[in-house]
Amino acid sequence: MKIFHRARHRPSATWRQTTDRAFTLIGDGRYEDAGALLVMAADLEPWLSDSWFNLALLHKFRRDWEQARVAGLRAVALLDRDQGAPDWWNLGITATALQDWPLARRAWQAYGLKLPGGAGGAVEGPVRLELGTTPVRLSPEGESEVVWGRRLDPARVEVLSIPLPSSGRRWGEVVLHDGAPHGERVANGTAYPVFDEIELWAPSPVPTYVVLLQAATEADRDALERLVAEAGYAAEDWTSSVRLLCRACSESRMAADDGHTAHHDPHDDGDAAHPGHLSHLSQGSGTGGWLAERECGIAAPAGLVRLLLDRWVAAAPTTRAYRDVEEVC
Repeated sequence: MKIFHRARHRPSATWRQTTDRAFTLIGDGRYEDAGALLVMAADLEPWLSDSWFNLALLHKFRRDWEQARVAGLRAVALLDRDQGAPDWWNLGITATALQDWPLARRAWQAYGLKLPGGAGGAVEGPVRLELGTTPVRLSPEGESEVVWGRRLDPARVEVLSIPLPSSGRRWGEVVLHDGAPHGERVANGTAYPVFDEIELWAPSPVPTYVVLLQAATEADRDALERLVAEAGYAAEDWTSSVRLLCRACSESRMAADDGHTAHHDPHDDGDAAHPGHLSHLSQGSGTGGWLAERECGIAAPAGLVRLLLDRWVAAAPTTRAYRDVEEVC
């Protein structure tokens, strides 16, 4: 719908200068000053969808979802194309944050996605789509960490990895994420976009524990991960799966580390014969250097953690042991 059927026109030079200045301020974290300029730009060009889309973006950055919805609705009302506009995607994120499911469905469909029930289908409750797994960057403005999760819809991911305690996130939590990817992870020859978390959408009641294992072989380690998974929870060998990356590498195209495959560190100048100052390979399989002592994260209720560990040790007491169980998140 176009208000009064006003045709799209090129914005004025003043509008462009005001908007450019506003986004410079947004980059500096000066949201209040940027907001004043974007309101000024909307006054200059009230018939331009970009004026309201930019305001909706600002409100999203500020997590002011009610205002983001108001601006987002004005932006889509002024669009001059039917599908694929980022205005609809941004509105879909906003509606998901507010749990406004009718608006979320409308936004995703208007963008061009096919949802269960089709257009106008009488489907209620959260949007549910089979979108597979994807990496997501938790706490992107702090001690960020890229983990893997299950995509529930275009804006939500359920965390399947066990995050490190520094991220403040838990296994099983659902996070709202942005639509623009920052980097890629390549797994089994397939590239997956890395999305940045916006905020925690649904917390998990399952705590995270760290424990030091003595696992003589990879099979011993795998047995614990399998035992915990069969109980409905998760264990992850952080000694293998965690890699420290600089920001530039994290936001680039990187091979995924599943904890079982060796990877070359991009900052290491050495090679297998002459290692550099960093370990030239992760502690994945195939390195010939298995370490029996492993730092392992376990996501499970307090009363179950030691029970599972004891059961794991009892199955092979000569090759397995554990110590220093601690709740960390």
